[in-house]
Amino acid sequence: MIKEFLGIAPQPNGEGAYRPSPLALKLATSSTTDYEAVHHSSPYQGARRRVLMLCTEIGQMVMKNGKKFATGNHPVEMLVPMLHLRDAGFEIDIFTPSGAPAQIESWAMPGEDEAVQVLYAEYRPKFEQPRSLADFTVQEMYGNLDYLAVFIPGGHGALLGLPTDPSVQQLLKWSREQGLYILSICHGPAALLAEQNERPFPYEGYSIAAFPDAVDKITPLIGYMPGRLPWKFGKKLKSLGVTIVNKNADSTCHVDRKLITAASPEAANEFGKTAVQELLKAN
Repeated sequence: MIKEFLGIAPQPNGEGAYRPSPLALKLATSSTTDYEAVHHSSPYQGARRRVLMLCTEIGQMVMKNGKKFATGNHPVEMLVPMLHLRDAGFEIDIFTPSGAPAQIESWAMPGEDEAVQVLYAEYRPKFEQPRSLADFTVQEMYGNLDYLAVFIPGGHGALLGLPTDPSVQQLLKWSREQGLYILSICHGPAALLAEQNERPFPYEGYSIAAFPDAVDKITPLIGYMPGRLPWKFGKKLKSLGVTIVNKNADSTCHVDRKLITAASPEAANEFGKTAVQELLKAN
């Protein structure tokens, strides 16, 4: 009752899981974004003009206390970078590991942001019926020269399935072999752990921006999640030789070779611009 009174009690979503508390939503989400359109006098003209966007298909996370968190990919971290990629002339294909619908943290959707809403309406059928990464890796990955980058958005749902999926491991290996860029924000870099059994770890010695474990430890106190996370992706990446450059969930963006990362939804606009700047170098 006290948590309800203070607005810090996670709210049931009617599907056996919890969405963030009213206070957490007020502090951590917004009805608009800081998306800033960039005019490109020379949009991308290269042959590899497609971006493979990999989303999670799992929408509930079981916390340490057994409660379920209604999660998925964060809409701001998906859609704002997509706007920048589109503005620069890239085409985006939506994938999930098996082809099941992409899961989106609907409670974080910026409902009053016109640019985001128009793009979401355009891509919604593709989120609901994405391509299968498993089929792609078997049937058409090798020999495919259409893609320049792989984009893995954040949201806590990125911790579910992607870090252990064999098709994600194959995708990352293929991306390195083909010289593709990897774009990832917030919790998205957890997907790099799909290659954690490789020795040496392919991203050993790399530095990234990512959502800090320390912040994930604190957010349940305001009801953002109904309990603590079952595991810490930052700790695991660090144990494999990856350096995380930011300490806060802020607007940090970081480029290390062809790995482009960012810290949180606050970084989505700058991340999109940074990613495009790097991709246009391949023009």
